Amino acid sequence: MDIACLPATTLQRALRERRLSPVELTRACLNVYEKLNPGLNAIVTLNDRVLEEARTLETRQPKGLLYGLPVGIKDTTDTCGLRTTYGSSAYRDHVPERDAEIVARLKAAGALILGKTNTPAFAVGGETTNEVFGATRNPWDITRSPGGSTGGGAVAVATGMVALADGTDLGGSLRMPASFCGIVGLRPSPGIIPEDSASFLRDRLSVAGGLGRTAGDVGLFMQAVAGPYDARPLQYPAHHPGFGLPELEANIRLGYCDHLTNLELAPVVAATCRSAINSVKSRSISVKSVNLSLADAPRAFAVLRAHHLLAIHRNRLNQPEEAGELLTQNLNEALNYSALDLADSERIVDEVWRTFRRVFQNVDFLLTPTTAVLPFRLSDGYPRRIESTELSTYYDWFAPTSVLSLTSLPVASVPCGLSPEGLPVGMQIVGKPRQEAAVLALATRIQEWCPISLPPILQQL
Repeated sequence: MDIACLPATTLQRALRERRLSPVELTRACLNVYEKLNPGLNAIVTLNDRVLEEARTLETRQPKGLLYGLPVGIKDTTDTCGLRTTYGSSAYRDHVPERDAEIVARLKAAGALILGKTNTPAFAVGGETTNEVFGATRNPWDITRSPGGSTGGGAVAVATGMVALADGTDLGGSLRMPASFCGIVGLRPSPGIIPEDSASFLRDRLSVAGGLGRTAGDVGLFMQAVAGPYDARPLQYPAHHPGFGLPELEANIRLGYCDHLTNLELAPVVAATCRSAINSVKSRSISVKSVNLSLADAPRAFAVLRAHHLLAIHRNRLNQPEEAGELLTQNLNEALNYSALDLADSERIVDEVWRTFRRVFQNVDFLLTPTTAVLPFRLSDGYPRRIESTELSTYYDWFAPTSVLSLTSLPVASVPCGLSPEGLPVGMQIVGKPRQEAAVLALATRIQEWCPISLPPILQQL
């Protein structure tokens, strides 16, 4: 295996013990970038100072949790002195004067910013393409999408261009790319990771999170960036147990739900997830079937998502060239919703919360497929139909992730198998409040029980 593709936790130990130098690792990641990025388009702005920064770091004693680890930063996250376009042609040459708090924490932990990863304009979309840089391609099949909106980060992690990557998740923007690219993504609870939005400070729908090749890697990322941030009213929980991955209890109780909503799953996704569940059961672990019917939740998500986007991007209402097609579509959609729609949506969120509270009286974790479909072809734009179901919007297809965003619970996506044509399939793990570390601990075990190969494109290295 190429050194760049080793787990971040393995690389961290080698760096701290000086069996590997920051320069050696950075060069290995740049080698992957040079060979694969022209075809994949995952990193859209390279930090041309990264080798110099690695040399400087190498002169110091290993210090910091992420000492010497190259990381990718989503192109919607500000990086001081490094171009940040937000995927919008209006910001094609924008260079921020300060780091976002999450970037500052990564740097303080000793990470090296290798570059900015691709995103749709303003992170709006379930695929990763924009007018500035074009489309990012899936490393398992370059004719297919890596999902969105953190598709660039997922591809960069899956191929070893970076050890870790940040991202955001409103309706599944971390979890869908993680599933499509065969890696792990965590959507933590609101308030766990700092966000720097200057508007809509009480937003609980969109959160920042991390991507890694293993669940342990994501735990390492979380340890480096999670914590109090007094610029936002949604605060880090005072009694949060932290991110050291615990041992799972011997009598752990798992629940499995193949349909959170009325959306049909592609049969190959359903079959791959059932096979993974059977593998879990073969370890003498209790997995009970959980029947949920969150039929109203997708409608609530649509309304709250539109409200979220309008609150943040109201100044772009009459600027379609800057906002881009999808954001403009969502802003106009928001204007058509009424106060009653908003009130009903909040009522549905309350009922979703009560539903999950009941579920967790009988199970410790809920498992459910991450996506309803396999990675779709780039030429499709997004799925218009799943089996016999016609989809009316570009976000209908990611109901399996979006409805879980309404819960404010920690949710990870972990690879659980490959389809017959060799495409990765992800499983979501939903945990109890503040149990991010426990979710990642279970994800670690599922990676052991249901291992997958590396993306075939890595054979070119």
